Amino acid sequence: MDALAQAVVAGAARAELEQLPLPGHYTAAHLRAEDVDSFTGVADKDVRKSIHIGSVPMPELAPNEVLVAVMASGINYNTVWSAMFEPIPTFTFLKHFGRQDRWAARHDQPFHVIGSDASGVVVRTGSGVRRWQVGDRVVVSPVYVDEEDPATHADGMLGSGMLAWGFETNYGGLAHYCVARTSQLLPKPAHLSWEEAASNPLCAGTAYRMLVSDRGARMTQGDVVLIWGAAGGLGAYAVQLVRNGGGIAVGVVSSERKAEYARRLGCHVVINREEIGLTSSEAPADPTVVGKRLGKLIRAATGEDPHIVFEHVGRATFGVSVFVVRRGGAVVTCGSSTGYQHEFDNRYLWMRLKRVIGSHGSNLQEQAAVGRLLDLGHLTPALTETYPLTATAEAARLVQSNDHLGKVGVLSLAPAPGLGVGDPERRERLMRGA
Repeated sequence: MDALAQAVVAGAARAELEQLPLPGHYTAAHLRAEDVDSFTGVADKDVRKSIHIGSVPMPELAPNEVLVAVMASGINYNTVWSAMFEPIPTFTFLKHFGRQDRWAARHDQPFHVIGSDASGVVVRTGSGVRRWQVGDRVVVSPVYVDEEDPATHADGMLGSGMLAWGFETNYGGLAHYCVARTSQLLPKPAHLSWEEAASNPLCAGTAYRMLVSDRGARMTQGDVVLIWGAAGGLGAYAVQLVRNGGGIAVGVVSSERKAEYARRLGCHVVINREEIGLTSSEAPADPTVVGKRLGKLIRAATGEDPHIVFEHVGRATFGVSVFVVRRGGAVVTCGSSTGYQHEFDNRYLWMRLKRVIGSHGSNLQEQAAVGRLLDLGHLTPALTETYPLTATAEAARLVQSNDHLGKVGVLSLAPAPGLGVGDPERRERLMRGA
């Protein structure tokens, strides 16, 4: 560990951090361009074979960027996609991005530092940074926007230059340091540990936009919400948002272990995939048959068909989702972990006036709203286990195999779990009220 990283871990003051030199290289979980074809013809694209832990060169900071000493990060499904080189290698994204200007060109490298979540300490600021200073404790939003695009100022997700940080950009969060634009930063919730704070931005922000935001499904009190993968990272936050928003959460999971976790989160109704005949990641031969089974179970438990379906599974479930949502209801989707090519019977969509809403990430205002809910104790981190940075590949494999609950965290510079709590009194008060 270099001298600057050691000082951050020791809690050094701003003046000391400013005086210590930046290292020329740093440790990061990264992919290598030379491995892109290594999974050709391979059935099990085991991400432990493509994620490397090692030294990468420190980039120059752009005027609107900060360098963050990463205390903790987390695994998201885009980490898995990246390491499988699917649907296309992320080096294609980096090459395309690198053509924009000299600052973007830094990202086009034969290595890709991955990771779309981070919490840590600002250790350097670009020449144009105003609101953030060395020593600030921050969380990093995964949404990388072009502040000069007019559409960005209506909604950061609509700008043509919007990218997923650590997936479509380099220098992500699974490392000792990361590079982020100031438009990605928010204060770290003081009552949370480093790893708890790092577990929220991507999944909690995405779930908030999908369900609560006026750009998503606009959930209201009493809405029945079907949540696929209710025990996963996205689902764990969706369950909490539905429950706290006065909705009725109906979760679908793949095991009794996951069912119990979903119930602990507050899921009103939990259904095992096997009960409805979904036993693999493949799409059912007839989604209407599965949909009828699922609809019957939901009506038996709630008396109604779902107003909203929270979709991110994709090919295996999308046809069922379109069928099972009520007349006039909405399927809101942010991903396709089982495949992007969806098939569904369009008659159920148009004749019953249903809607499909595409949702991607969350803008900074929506991220701030999530931060406020965390501060109030209305949302709790979905973190269930943590790995050291050296075991990032194992952590990603856990998510790839769908053997995880909630969010899987990664300790970067933080030497142990549970550190970084700046407001223990609030933490204790919120835990007593849980």
